[in-house]
Amino acid sequence: MRVAIGLRLEANEDWEQAATYVTEAERLGVDFVWSHESWGLDAATPLAFMAARTSRIRLGSGIMQAGTRTPALVAMTALSLASMSSGRFVLGMGVSGPQVIEGWHGLRFDRPLTRMREIVEVVRRVARGERVAFKGQVYELPLPGGEGKALRSSAQPRPDLPVYLATLSPRGLELTGEIADGWLGTSFMPDHARIFFDHIEAGAKRAGRTLGHLDLQAGGAVAFGDDVERLVDARKPGLAFTLGAMGSRQHNFYNDAFKRAGYADAATEVQRLWLDGKRDEAAARVPDEMALKANLLGTEGMVRERLRVYRASGLTTLRVEPAGATLDARLATLGRLMELVKNS
Repeated sequence: MRVAIGLRLEANEDWEQAATYVTEAERLGVDFVWSHESWGLDAATPLAFMAARTSRIRLGSGIMQAGTRTPALVAMTALSLASMSSGRFVLGMGVSGPQVIEGWHGLRFDRPLTRMREIVEVVRRVARGERVAFKGQVYELPLPGGEGKALRSSAQPRPDLPVYLATLSPRGLELTGEIADGWLGTSFMPDHARIFFDHIEAGAKRAGRTLGHLDLQAGGAVAFGDDVERLVDARKPGLAFTLGAMGSRQHNFYNDAFKRAGYADAATEVQRLWLDGKRDEAAARVPDEMALKANLLGTEGMVRERLRVYRASGLTTLRVEPAGATLDARLATLGRLMELVKNS
């Protein structure tokens, strides 16, 4: 099983510390580092910074918000990052949600999956070095009736540029199976992996593929210790935020995924409490079992057992957030996990 981490920049924007974290992770054998965007730093620029400081680790946008850039700009950014990293860049995209797309970017959150499908198609045509003439439901290149003409990128073609999608809804998961090289999962518990993988597999079959054609990435926080109750309690505020704040009362794809895993009552109640401003009560309502199944917590034996469950689920890359109040502590947690991954 491969291992992936995320960048840690938005808390303090300490670029040198983030670079040390990534270079040490590379030394420990970590395979991927993902850079996300919400409404703070963008996903692409930090990867350019890391490309200059690393030599092996894969650098992924996890995720780039689909629809906030034109398809051509997504392709240009991907080709630039692939060039400066000697082919180590992975394009990860997701549709985000109406709260961000409409509230932050001022764009309508309409036909998100159609939009993402068309962006992927245009990006792949650009990456193959084709002259791009495209007519979809959302995008048309070149625009009709004007002076534009179909163009071919002047950058070096990269036909093998990998595209990963971050999806949660059944239709989104099927799209991932149909067109993507990998899946970036959240709200994931390996004990309930089939609520995601069945849909990905259905989409893959429509495209004449199997689930084995995709790199399936998901995971959670990693924390070692004998006081399991304390470790569980530390994860509950984050889960409450995911269940309550990552969307509106009408649309919260993360909350919906936990509901499909069998936690409908808890997910509904946590969301209600959070949106009513009762954040402490919302965190307290998160079930212990949810925190344990969505993360790797406890003694070394407990974490080793969770690794076994993740492997058995069919996950191919474990994406982790090592716990620790300092850089050294996070790296110590990561190093301990890597030893378990290698030896179990």
